[in-house]
Amino acid sequence: MDKPEAINCCGIFHSSPSCPSEEIPDMSFDQQTPDQHQPKRSTAERTSGLLSFSALALAGIATLSASPTQAADEQLVVSVYGFAQDAFSEIVYKPFEALCDCELIVETGNSVERLAKLEARKDDPEIDMAVMSTHDALSANRKGITQSIDVSRLSNHDKLYDIAKDPLGDHLGIGYTFYATSIVYRTDKVSIDSWKDLFKDEIKGRVAFPNVSTNQGPPALYMLGKALGDDASTLETPIKAVAENADDIVTFYERSSQVAQLMQQEEILAAPIGRFAWGAYTKMDLPLAWATPSEGQTGGMNVMVLTKGAKNEDLAYQFMDFWLSTEIQTALAEALVDSPANAEVEVSDEIAENLTYGADTVSTLNLLAPAVILDNRDQWLESWNNSVTQ
Repeated sequence: MDKPEAINCCGIFHSSPSCPSEEIPDMSFDQQTPDQHQPKRSTAERTSGLLSFSALALAGIATLSASPTQAADEQLVVSVYGFAQDAFSEIVYKPFEALCDCELIVETGNSVERLAKLEARKDDPEIDMAVMSTHDALSANRKGITQSIDVSRLSNHDKLYDIAKDPLGDHLGIGYTFYATSIVYRTDKVSIDSWKDLFKDEIKGRVAFPNVSTNQGPPALYMLGKALGDDASTLETPIKAVAENADDIVTFYERSSQVAQLMQQEEILAAPIGRFAWGAYTKMDLPLAWATPSEGQTGGMNVMVLTKGAKNEDLAYQFMDFWLSTEIQTALAEALVDSPANAEVEVSDEIAENLTYGADTVSTLNLLAPAVILDNRDQWLESWNNSVTQ
């Protein structure tokens, strides 16, 4: 196996600005586009991308149009992940600008960079609204960066799955997308009915496991702990189990693309992955399946937040509501950009196969609470470094 070095920064921890951008806490952490570090660009500066349609042609969206008092020179500044920006420009940004008669300024970057900027400007915020992981959103609120969202101003809030309506409490963030994490495995070599089946004798030396520093690491450890009869937030039992089996693990991966390559080369037979990566496996000429362990699946969620003292609060609410609408959430799902948090979204079976989609799937998700992540991640890292990397 690849013995990991002691870790001190990236992924779910990102305590250092030097962390690689691939480890942003989002369902596409290894799908970043080259433009993700370019700051503050209007959508007018972006080239046309994947799709071509106008929001004016989307049924029901016209009700979200700008109020008569808004001037064409108004600006809304948002901070988002850098992935799939061509698609977001066509599906979300440009149609919203057409409706609001305003300019949308989009800032991109990894989580460390974006949180640092938000904190540096919290007394005079430049950014009105941002999207981030649930634990980053809670961290931002604890630092006085964000405020509660008045969901009565969001006409589409009631359409969301319950887990997305108030994942932080006090409406500090509204879920707009999420993803499942489970185990991909070779059906001709092994059956996976539990998270502890990753340590079955028949696949020893043929398993990959996410590093604790990645977005998949702590959730996978949490589910392994449940399978072993200990779901304590310390993750001591699952980390100990991983350490005991470390010599039989091919690699503790940092990026989802590593796992796909190892599976394609038939070096591994099973690994925990995020659903956002599943599409690559469906294209492999191998008998692969997505496990539905008896303990359930885990995953992650991204949320919208409103900055405290936002200068363009009315526009921010309109933009959030627009993004949460059934039409926009459907378009993003059909483009395989985001799994929908809007429960009214309906897509084909072929599209659904590549998403975290549907009430049945959502009901199986065991998501780590944001406070649990924030309050325990330093201890997880210490335990991992002392047990697994020693």
